[in-house]
Amino acid sequence: MNTVTTTIPREEIHRQLALCRRAGELLPHGPGRPAAFVDTYGCQQNEADSERLRGYLREMGCAFTDDEGEADLILINTCAIRQHAEQRVLGNVGALVHTKRRRPGQVICLCGCAMQRPGMAEQIRRSYRHVDLVFGPHALWRFPQLLLRVLEEKKRVFDTEDSPGSIAEGIPAVRQSGLKAWVSVMYGCNNFCSYCIVPYVRGRERSRRPEDILAEVEALARAGFRDITLLGQNVNSYGKDLRLGVDFADLLERVNAVPGDFRIRFMTSHPKDAGEKLFETMARCEKAAPHFHLPVQSGCDRVLAAMNRGYTRGQYLDKVRRLRALIPHIVLTSDIIVGFPGETREEFLQTLSLVEEVEYDALFTFLFSPRPGTPAAALPDPVSPEEKQRNFQELVDAQNRISAKKHAAYVGTVQQVLVDGVSGDPEHPLTGRTPGGRLVHLTGDAGPVGSLIPVKITGSSTWALFGAPADADPDNN
Repeated sequence: MNTVTTTIPREEIHRQLALCRRAGELLPHGPGRPAAFVDTYGCQQNEADSERLRGYLREMGCAFTDDEGEADLILINTCAIRQHAEQRVLGNVGALVHTKRRRPGQVICLCGCAMQRPGMAEQIRRSYRHVDLVFGPHALWRFPQLLLRVLEEKKRVFDTEDSPGSIAEGIPAVRQSGLKAWVSVMYGCNNFCSYCIVPYVRGRERSRRPEDILAEVEALARAGFRDITLLGQNVNSYGKDLRLGVDFADLLERVNAVPGDFRIRFMTSHPKDAGEKLFETMARCEKAAPHFHLPVQSGCDRVLAAMNRGYTRGQYLDKVRRLRALIPHIVLTSDIIVGFPGETREEFLQTLSLVEEVEYDALFTFLFSPRPGTPAAALPDPVSPEEKQRNFQELVDAQNRISAKKHAAYVGTVQQVLVDGVSGDPEHPLTGRTPGGRLVHLTGDAGPVGSLIPVKITGSSTWALFGAPADADPDNN
């Protein structure tokens, strides 16, 4: 793998923006503006990438549609983390042959992590001939240039060359919400967990300069965004490549000092790198949301070593204890993989006991999915799929009990809730989030959307809280 990171000159991004205008003129469309459909799979980083792709499309003059059949351009941003995600993408891409048959000028583009995985681009080339453009995450910054080649040369374009990736500042973004924003602070990963394809498809770690991140956050705060999430595959590695003496804790403190009324979230933290300085910084930063996502993946030391995670069960639990000592009301969430190759019943029970000891507020659970090209994909795996499924269900049941208990403890309290949307539930027509990120279904009307209001929690379930604006509750003190 090429490991030399490049910084894209601002002049080159200006050139890409100029190419947007030419591409917009060539895009097929009816009497109005070209219509673009953007579909995103996978993690928050993919969501952030799609926001920048929408930014380019807006510069091309595109309007946006939620209907593939009405789109002049379809762009699908893919995920390679699990086989199921790739299968969903391929199934949906296959179905697009029908929309293109009805609209022969329709341009279909595939991008993202799955396209960078070895062999995938060739599979698209051979079996999905209605796809016009394929590119990986490293080529995102030159999307206008690639699309223009498709439109001018009337031929398919593939750009998935191996690359360490780059840093490109100045690409416009179209956010999905006026309240919540993703801000990438770094890209790529150096950890090479044995089951994970990310370092191979997103390249090595590379950090944005702090002044560029702060400028983006300042602009978001001025625009009224209330919930800003700092993104990286491992935010705790932020700044190591810059050699500026600024680590992620320092960055968090600088973002906290930006004027404005907003919450700061971040993900993801690797347990081997999350430490005391970050915990202490969170505790004193008033804008930092009291939520920490700390993926453990397994509670068994042998499995953790086979995963190349770089910490032990004991070290992980020590970090949890220290974090809760500094921030007693912290909301703690995690990821766990069930059925890693060779994981025995006894080793699974060690993971289950860790979950019961930590008592996470919520857990993201996954059955192991072998990714071709990763070391774990070649490991012997004698455990049957049926046993893995039974273990998986046992873990889910245990976490559901814990989540229900945790949520029940909120009943009767008043929480500061950011009202972020409208639901179709006539009894609780609003949705919002607590500082710790817990979903709240609210009574009331659409007036408070975008507001931070006190909410009396009146009920709970395994997955959510229920409440009413505190000033509308006659029993609220």
